Amino acid sequence: MATITATPSREFGLFGRIGAAASKLASAIAEARQMAARYEQLRRMPNSELAKLGCSRDEIAQLVVRGL
Repeated sequence: MATITATPSREFGLFGRIGAAASKLASAIAEARQMAARYEQLRRMPNSELAKLGCSRDEIAQLVVRGL
């Protein structure tokens, strides 16, 4: 005999969709804050330290977007 278990979707109905959208927004904001902090950290490094990482000052934004 087979048993099927159904789990209710959190995105069911209007309030579920609103909750899912709010969760995605909160995650996006957290990610943006982390990226901004990383950008500032790299921006404050001297050129010699950036060179040790294998990048130049012009590449900081690209590094942050790629998650490095």
